[in-house]
Amino acid sequence: MKRIPLIAALLTLAMHLVANPHYGFFRDELYFIVCGFRPDWGYVDQPPVVPLLSAGSQLFGTSLFLLRALPALFAAGCVYVTCLLAIELGGGTFAVVLSALLAALMPILNAFGTKVSTDMPGLFLWPLIALLIARIANGANPRLWIWAGVAFGVCAEAKYTVFFYGAALLAGLLLTPARRIVKTPWFAAGVAAAVAIALPSFVWQSAHGWPFLEMIHNQQQTEVVIHSPLGYVVQQILITNPILAAIWIFGLVYAFVRPELRWIGWTYVVLIACMIAGHARNYYPGDVYPLLIACGALAIERTAALTRFRTAIVTAVAVISMLTLPFVFPVMAEAQLAAAIETGQRLVSLHLNTTRNDESPITQIFADMHGWPQLTATVARVYDALPPDQRARAAILARNFGEAGAIDVYGKAYGLPPALSGQNNYWIWGPRGYDGSVVVEVNGRCGPDFRSQRVAVARLHDRWAMPAESRVPISVCYGLKEPLARYWPKLKTFI
Repeated sequence: MKRIPLIAALLTLAMHLVANPHYGFFRDELYFIVCGFRPDWGYVDQPPVVPLLSAGSQLFGTSLFLLRALPALFAAGCVYVTCLLAIELGGGTFAVVLSALLAALMPILNAFGTKVSTDMPGLFLWPLIALLIARIANGANPRLWIWAGVAFGVCAEAKYTVFFYGAALLAGLLLTPARRIVKTPWFAAGVAAAVAIALPSFVWQSAHGWPFLEMIHNQQQTEVVIHSPLGYVVQQILITNPILAAIWIFGLVYAFVRPELRWIGWTYVVLIACMIAGHARNYYPGDVYPLLIACGALAIERTAALTRFRTAIVTAVAVISMLTLPFVFPVMAEAQLAAAIETGQRLVSLHLNTTRNDESPITQIFADMHGWPQLTATVARVYDALPPDQRARAAILARNFGEAGAIDVYGKAYGLPPALSGQNNYWIWGPRGYDGSVVVEVNGRCGPDFRSQRVAVARLHDRWAMPAESRVPISVCYGLKEPLARYWPKLKTFI
């Protein structure tokens, strides 16, 4: 049994290394790379860890394989730690094997291990924190609180939602007999370690007027699908696979039945309540499911009536999981994927959209992996066609960070200057000395703020890209009526 966690982790790593690097860079991945090459203690929309990791993977050239190796490693780490958690909770070989399968193949966890995102580090660190707490509860040296604090702090420098998780964990401990393990100076030391590591990003946010909070407010007003409490719970079942969800639900019930596991049950309940109250996207609590997976596998192993069905359960989990893989891994031909999604939507009128106006035929995630090289090539043709004196003054202004990120990452091969945008951290970086006399506007039609323009000099079309990024105009605008530096505040878009 001791070898199962390592073997399962290595198999998961191999699976992701083969499957992940397809289609192309996701829009956020392009933006992460650009941010990481401009290192800072924080950014408008995320702390610094994920951008730094993303940029680090590209130090030797643009490589989708090396970038996607990052989530592959975190996915493998998730499987490994989930297996160890199952063992720590008292599980045997069956519980460990089932935990490994579910952690590797459950859709939401699989998705976090497929592309770079701010949820990616939590894939490993959230269950690691729970494992350390479980070991302390089982009598291990309370000095482990320091390592739990370090893990928490690093995770906070990747995504702020870990604070909801931390609050839920603390509530789970205080509401159960496990509260005894926080009555130690080492718990305070762990909190101090977490605060020390997380603090720089909060100092950056404070120094810049808390742009993250402004962005979240704007997202909830215009983009995020707000679910009712019941709807949010239903979404949790859908993103974990309605059939596989039965196992973590069984684990949740079992956690409340067993006093020594009750802190895990309360952790989940409080976390989901916090997410509902905060109008969070449906996938934000996704990193918590390894805890319930371990509990569910343990519950099945200890249920005598299910003993004879162990092989059937493992086989069913593997088969059912394989049916969902093409919708998580970017490996299916786009036309086949679009046909499969259309068929599924006709049969089951359920949607997993997290943003409004998501009209892509192949899901928003996969659609946003298309069109970026073509967009950059189109912009390069327009830019290179300008007379030399205009080209020397021309700024490339993109509507959003995805377009700007694509131009910055792919544009190096064309000799393009860094792109400008008013969205998120691009706005923080400012107009970079351009005066606005010549602007190549990406996905725009100039406007009354310019004295003259040549609208829609070129257009991009990509069948599989997001509709908002397909058939976009590339325009050349002349003579901004006021200096770009003075005009810049009007472009601010934190969303």
